[in-house]
Amino acid sequence: MKKTKLWELAATAISWNDISSSVLYVAALAIIFAWPYAWITLLIVVIVLYAFRKIYGEVVGALPLNGWVYNALLNTTSKSLASLAATLTVLSYMATAVISWNEAMHYLQTLVPSLPVILATIVLLSLFAILTLFGIKESAKVAIVIFLFHLSIMFVLATLSITYIITHWWDIFLQNWQFKPSQGSLWLAIFFGFAASMLGISWFESSANFVEEQKKGVFPKTLRNMWLVVSILNPLMAFLALALIPIPEVEHHRSTLLSYMGQISAGNWLATLVSIDAVLVLSGAVLTSYIGVSWLLERLTLDRVLPQFLLKKNKYWANTWIIMGFLLLNISILLISKWEVKTLAWVYTISFLAVMGLFAISNILLKVKRASLPRPERAWPISLAIALIWVTLALIGQILIKPSDPGQPPNIVIFLYYFIPALTLVMIMLNRVALLRFLLTTAQATFWYIKNIFFKINDYITSAIENIKKQEFVYFTKGDDIATLNKVILYILNNEHTKKVKIVSVVKPGEKVPESFKRDLRVLDKMYPELEIEFVEIPWEFGPKLIKQLSKQWKIPINFMFIGSPGNKFPYKIEELGWVRLII
Repeated sequence: MKKTKLWELAATAISWNDISSSVLYVAALAIIFAWPYAWITLLIVVIVLYAFRKIYGEVVGALPLNGWVYNALLNTTSKSLASLAATLTVLSYMATAVISWNEAMHYLQTLVPSLPVILATIVLLSLFAILTLFGIKESAKVAIVIFLFHLSIMFVLATLSITYIITHWWDIFLQNWQFKPSQGSLWLAIFFGFAASMLGISWFESSANFVEEQKKGVFPKTLRNMWLVVSILNPLMAFLALALIPIPEVEHHRSTLLSYMGQISAGNWLATLVSIDAVLVLSGAVLTSYIGVSWLLERLTLDRVLPQFLLKKNKYWANTWIIMGFLLLNISILLISKWEVKTLAWVYTISFLAVMGLFAISNILLKVKRASLPRPERAWPISLAIALIWVTLALIGQILIKPSDPGQPPNIVIFLYYFIPALTLVMIMLNRVALLRFLLTTAQATFWYIKNIFFKINDYITSAIENIKKQEFVYFTKGDDIATLNKVILYILNNEHTKKVKIVSVVKPGEKVPESFKRDLRVLDKMYPELEIEFVEIPWEFGPKLIKQLSKQWKIPINFMFIGSPGNKFPYKIEELGWVRLII
């Protein structure tokens, strides 16, 4: 049964609900650091995000596969670098889930004053984990309803705020404009304010995470629509907040700033509507975090980057261990940060900015290594330069920002609490064959005299290595010369754990593969004795049907099949081939 793909409104609604959730807290953070210049720093973010529109459009347009930066780097460079990006992405999912729910509970507390925010955050994070375990997914129809409701509330809030400001002759804005920046100078205020304001573009990658579910041509429109939202909403709300609320009061209302704006401009009824809207939108961001991390970690596990037990699913086809592990990580980061949401915002932004920088790098690699791959648009070099420079500056600012609590560890330290263990696990999995060989050598040298124990260890580890390396890989050749085939073999040896590869040539009926090609393969087979090279000639037409048939017949997953980069005359889109990887 053919799956119905999302059109522009539905895809925009899902992405827009995610990215627009940041407006509920980013204006307060920007004002705390940039004071009266907060709206200016948010406008700088708009320029940076415009540069990323083309970068995202080129990479995802060339590789329209779910998985954002992981898939982009996996198809342009090594698995190690792609896994690094995936680790940072998981950290960003983790921090944003906690931030979104904590902010949602603060807004809910304005409706239920006796609500214990921290306990409610933990309870509701657990509730969403349970809902995800029961197979709850994002609904396009529900997303559209929330999208229209949120847009309406923000329009009403902006309109009534402007009306209130005009009738009060801009008194508060002029008063706020006289405040000196807390950082000591205008440029430092703008610098740190910009670093804090980058939180406002969180979830700009959300559309890339479900690009396969979108109709053709919809993805660049979602990027445009999200950019317009960030361009208008975030600077506008910061500007209006500065015209409604004295700066010293912003710190006291930073978790519910927009609700407080509604109360000032129109009264309790608007504050209530804004709080209800905030709970709905931020809840959607939490659900997106659970679904996104579940998909990403499942893909990493399928690619043998994480332990295989994570693939265990319940009867609702939800990843039990992944979801429960994600919930425990969310609760633990709340404990480590001492419930300081602002610190979590920095942890999230450090992760997110690092991933954005890697995405820009993947665009450069795509231009260099996959130049022949068709793509609907191209990012200018000046866009790449602007993106990398500003992302680097924002990262430096995030690292230099001091915690509000003197007893709190620096932001980068809390980030490293999670990044280093996660990266260590990934690196162990990627190099587990080498580590197992090391363990084997150590066991042989240390315990040689305990023969019985040695034999058991030797048999077990040897069996483990053989089980890992018995996975076969496939490369579909287009009649490549020996130099190209040699690159293919080297890539497989450097990035995968295997001892056998099938070189498959699909020819038209009646045609034959030249003998010179077979001789080249025999030469390569002798050059790499540790790798068994099998040549297979198939008289058929190359395409998705053949790939699926061979995958089933040979019991080789499609994501362990490789091809060279197709040109403009290639009859199929890259997404039609499933998870076939590009390595040349």
